[in-house]
Amino acid sequence: MSCNGCRVLRKGCNENCILRQSIQGIESPQAQANATVFVAKFFGRAGLMSFLSSVPHSQRPALFQSLLFEACGRTVNPVNGAVGLLGTGNWNVCQAAVETVLRGGVLRPIPEYSGDFPAEESDDVSDTNNIDFSGSRDLHVARQKPAADLGLRPTQEFSARMTAGGRVKRREETPSFNSDESETTSLESRSAYHQKNLLGRSETKVLRLFF
Repeated sequence: MSCNGCRVLRKGCNENCILRQSIQGIESPQAQANATVFVAKFFGRAGLMSFLSSVPHSQRPALFQSLLFEACGRTVNPVNGAVGLLGTGNWNVCQAAVETVLRGGVLRPIPEYSGDFPAEESDDVSDTNNIDFSGSRDLHVARQKPAADLGLRPTQEFSARMTAGGRVKRREETPSFNSDESETTSLESRSAYHQKNLLGRSETKVLRLFF
């Protein structure tokens, strides 16, 4: 026979069911079903089973109750949850939320803990938030005011250099290495070099004849 948790979740059940072991601390069968649905919706069915399967069998009832209190506390106090209610001395609020869930009731965030304001004050806040800053007078004045003259204009010297007539003349072009004069000079130097080498070789040969 399926346990109350598996029955409400419409899943298979057996003697070693994780949910059966976890919800046994809750007396009423209907309360077990209500608690299982609420916790499964809050943490997700897969998340709930993952949490419960990660602890030994003996600790699963205590873990399920902790998850139930945290889910209820986080629902009524979305900012700080059950720990926040306990720290501020409002644990009775969390206990009342758990009792409501076990009875099958519906929980809603409490404005005092969720940061919501009463309706009278929320109108003023909404009016403030709906202000069109793009239509403010100061912004229009800033848009209509001409840009500040910072004096960032090109100087006369810079303008003269950038104009065609005032550009700095390039230095006179030096004779190209490809000109006729350079070719003649290079040829003459090469011929003199070869003649010198030939003369040196001939002198060397003559000297060798005397030995």
